[in-house]
Amino acid sequence: MEFLIDITVRLPPTLPAEEVAALMSGERQRGRELLESGAIRDIWRVPGALRNVAIWSAQDATELHSLLTSLPLHRYCEVSVTPLAVHPLRGGPEGGTARS
Repeated sequence: MEFLIDITVRLPPTLPAEEVAALMSGERQRGRELLESGAIRDIWRVPGALRNVAIWSAQDATELHSLLTSLPLHRYCEVSVTPLAVHPLRGGPEGGTARS
């Protein structure tokens, strides 16, 4: 199952610089692992913010939750999750009617 994930990181201004650096380093490392494993299918940075949007792949919402909470910065993240389904133009089911 694929999910559109929008993550905004909000670090507390009182967080020591050393802790921020360690968290960011750990985040990059974990992100590379998730990308290499296929859990993150594609990812884009949103300029001007500590934010990204990505396509994630997981068996279900429970696995997705585990993957997201494995990120070192997860406690400072606002996460929006949108489950995705295959569109009929890409071979998905034709059911339903068109909406205007």
